[in-house]
Amino acid sequence: MKHEVVESDITVVGGGLAGVCAAVAAARLGQSVSLVQNRPVLGGNSSSEVRVWVCGATAHGTHRYARETGIMGEMFIENQFRNIDGNPYIWDLVVLETVLAEPNIRLFLNTDVHEAEADGDGENRTIRSVTGWMMGSERKIRFESKLFLDCTGDGLIGFMAGAKYRIGREARHEYNEDWAPLAADDITLGSTLLFYTKDAGHPVKYVPPRFAKDIAQTTIPMKRVIRSGDNGCAYWWIEWGGELDTVHDNERIRDELWSVIYGIWDYIKNSGKFDADNMTLEWVGALPGKREYRRFVGDYVLNQNDIVAQRLFDDRVAFGGWSIDLHPPQGVYSTESGSKHMHMDGNYHIPFRSLYSVNVANLLFAGRNISATHVAFGTTRVMATCAIMGEAAGTGAALCVQKGVTPRELHARHMRELQQVLLRQDASVLGLRNEDPDDLARAAAAIASSTLTRLAVEHSAETFPLASDVGLLVPVEPALDGLELLIDAAADTELAAELWSTGRPENYVPHTLQASAAVKVAKGEKQWVRLNLSWQPDTAQNAFIVIKANASVAIHVSGRPLTGVLCFQKGAEPLAAKELENHRLEQPVVQWSMRRFVRRPFCFRVTSPTEAFAPAKAIDGYHRPYGGPHMWSSAEMADGRPEWLELSWPRPVAVRTVQVTFNDDVNEDLINLHHHWTPFEVIPELARDYRIEAYAGGLWTTVAEGRSNYKRRRIHNLDGSVVTDRLRLVIESTNGGSRAEVVEIRAYEK
Repeated sequence: MKHEVVESDITVVGGGLAGVCAAVAAARLGQSVSLVQNRPVLGGNSSSEVRVWVCGATAHGTHRYARETGIMGEMFIENQFRNIDGNPYIWDLVVLETVLAEPNIRLFLNTDVHEAEADGDGENRTIRSVTGWMMGSERKIRFESKLFLDCTGDGLIGFMAGAKYRIGREARHEYNEDWAPLAADDITLGSTLLFYTKDAGHPVKYVPPRFAKDIAQTTIPMKRVIRSGDNGCAYWWIEWGGELDTVHDNERIRDELWSVIYGIWDYIKNSGKFDADNMTLEWVGALPGKREYRRFVGDYVLNQNDIVAQRLFDDRVAFGGWSIDLHPPQGVYSTESGSKHMHMDGNYHIPFRSLYSVNVANLLFAGRNISATHVAFGTTRVMATCAIMGEAAGTGAALCVQKGVTPRELHARHMRELQQVLLRQDASVLGLRNEDPDDLARAAAAIASSTLTRLAVEHSAETFPLASDVGLLVPVEPALDGLELLIDAAADTELAAELWSTGRPENYVPHTLQASAAVKVAKGEKQWVRLNLSWQPDTAQNAFIVIKANASVAIHVSGRPLTGVLCFQKGAEPLAAKELENHRLEQPVVQWSMRRFVRRPFCFRVTSPTEAFAPAKAIDGYHRPYGGPHMWSSAEMADGRPEWLELSWPRPVAVRTVQVTFNDDVNEDLINLHHHWTPFEVIPELARDYRIEAYAGGLWTTVAEGRSNYKRRRIHNLDGSVVTDRLRLVIESTNGGSRAEVVEIRAYEK
């Protein structure tokens, strides 16, 4: 047996996506990090050991422009490029390589931390070390650090260190949450095991083990959707243990879930109700995917009201969008729906105060153990949201080390700096503007080779009957003065439309009626019809145009997307059966579905010009859509002609680093495994080949370039300092998009 001591600036315990993003974020900021994981692979519930798909703020396409950026976004993009079919082992590699790419991280797999040394009284404790046992290597390792991050999910490190925590459900009166029970209890969400099947190409028999449950004698076939050939995660509802202790009863829960899985497969194979003769079990999980256990108490406890109201915290460092998603305590045996959902109108915000301990001075946390009530946890628990909280916590930990302060002191004295560092790292924060004093681009003027000024989609691929209301979202800057639609009319009729504001910059639903119009339409096909809708808002924002149902009209739909434009159908059928998911259909984001029209807008023309894609948008401080697209877009690229975006300064500046963020369409809902299939390996709008030029001595000189790019954010460290008064980003080609599109460009002296 070996006894070792490992010293680092920061120790992160837990190698799920929260821990991975925390470790990578801190390491990129120059801190030494020990990342400790008790399993042989990284990824937690998303790994090949458990195989839960990574959900986040998009909520499977319910929320708009909601896909995470930062480290989680990088992994989404990388996985799409390498692993379009969602192989869980390739996903393992994507996560592992994200960690191994950082020289400041020391990775300790198969290392189970079971001791923590902390001192101080109950109200002010400090962790000195944690100790783990590396299985298979007979190494006992003591980790000593200034800061510790508990990303274990179950909250083991904080528990051993004496951090305050909660388990179970708060009483309704404590936070005035109408989804909380009247009295507090210790009920949690249960755990799940998943399984994979495949077609063997020949008949395969199945003899169930003796412990397999006869599910025909239970409520399962009556209350859950069972199909042969479903992908593994379609069986998320094989859940149990919410009325037990999900940690101390873990083995009992696993055995019960095994009995259910092998019983369900017996039902599919041998009941005669399914076409499953050639189907076989390919994989069955052995590690229960836990949903809930300890939730730490921070300086702020996020609650249901914060989520639904989308409270705009001053110390926001992350966002979410998954519904408040709670499951019945009886799990698979419940006669209720497998889940019930409360949606907010748009993405909500997560405060930094919910990511550090109220009583352990050097403890931060991220993942499903953050400071939130049981009800609020129902949305923050999903993995992509856990991941971006991990990036925020890791960034905060790095700044704490650099400044020699606690997380609470960082919040009190350096909150704006933390947010600005997150923005520079392209982290998932909404509504914050770049105020980095070191960014030279903020003092520059911007011009471009061309700019998209006409909002129009004119190429028709199909028609869609107006059997229900449909919606068209467009940016309005500075004004909208008229809209034309391409329609077919089966008879003389009247077409009506309404123009609504969205209420908040992060929302994409109709909120307040601003204008309405109607027009007489004659019978005929492929006719452009003008609606006299006019609106000049005080500030640039999106308009949600409702085109009213009309049984005599069909609207033309294009196969060519236009950045900044989204289309919706009102009242579309939910994807999931009611037996599985109980969604509140009256909520706006549920009422207005964009799934039918992703990357397929209506054919329309806005008759007034737009300034929403001006060159200055690439330096306006926003790095994702927020009340508008916030990016420069060229006019259509024609005949292979490059498009360029140029920054200029009144006097020469010394540039050493150029950071470019390209448009990767954060409205596109990517997934790591197999919930759905996205048909392209690379987001088409991303620049493929580009170069950066500096103007000096009367000549443009290439100082950096990118070839075969498929990433959103590129950082170019130049060879030496380049003194120039003009810098130009030249985009030679895209990955299929018809325009050059840049979300943000930054320039630094170092």
